[in-house]
Amino acid sequence: MKNAEGEDEAAAEEEEEEEKRLSVVLAVGMGFFIVLTAVVALLLAAPFEAAGVKAFENSESVWTPLYFLALVVGFTVVILVVLKLGDRGERLLYFLMLGAVAVTLYYVFAVLFPAPLGSLPLVSTLAVCLLLYKFPEWYVLDATGLLIGGGAAAMFGISLGVASVVLLLVILAVYDAISVYKTKHMIVLAESIVEMRVPILFVLPRRRGFSLVRGGRGAKSHKSSRMDEAFLMGLGDAIIPTMLVVSANLMPAFARYWGLINAPALGALLGTLAGYGALVRIAGRGTPHAGLPFLNLGAILGFVVGLA
Repeated sequence: MKNAEGEDEAAAEEEEEEEKRLSVVLAVGMGFFIVLTAVVALLLAAPFEAAGVKAFENSESVWTPLYFLALVVGFTVVILVVLKLGDRGERLLYFLMLGAVAVTLYYVFAVLFPAPLGSLPLVSTLAVCLLLYKFPEWYVLDATGLLIGGGAAAMFGISLGVASVVLLLVILAVYDAISVYKTKHMIVLAESIVEMRVPILFVLPRRRGFSLVRGGRGAKSHKSSRMDEAFLMGLGDAIIPTMLVVSANLMPAFARYWGLINAPALGALLGTLAGYGALVRIAGRGTPHAGLPFLNLGAILGFVVGLA
């Protein structure tokens, strides 16, 4: 009897150690997505500037971050209202979000494939959207998420001055904390988005054979198990701090290392990773946490260090 109990304890300890190793691997993998998003954004920033692709005209206005917040809150409210309409509302929302993804992808492909290539940006955009519709597997969402995440961070980063971006990061960090810990509407939103399978979440599976496609779209009975079987991070957690990386990289007083990134921008990126490291240490499996308070604070502090 004692031998059996000892074997059970050993098996439980081994399973716990395996879970810890897996958690470390997943945490590093998600951190890698943050770095890749920043790299894509930095590479797209110059072509976007040359093409005149900007989100805001007045980059230094103190009101611009408030306009951005109003857009975020307004879009969130619209999503939550539409979700209450049931299956028809979810389907409508799915196509609206897919349309927003298509617009961002088109801007990215338009600078990657310039005018002499004719309709290639449009064809590429339609091809990716068709793939997302027909086969929205987690690795398809992740790859597309890197393109639209990097594109969005570049677009907003070049559209806002550093002071405006810092103010925006502070405002969004507070909003994220309220929406996750107080109102909890961001948790509801994340759970619904997982089922829609649109590329506004990074997804890393916790087990082999994990699939977002198997079972069909809208298999709500599996929602909680899917949330638990994968490590998820909202695309915004990579986009928002990367905006500071892009904006800081435009500061003319600092030379760029390797022709890609200057000291304040590198500091912001390393600070984001430090904030992410603090976040994953307190985030338990299946427990949602507000990421932006950690990530944005890390980005801001890293930026300040990079200025020195």
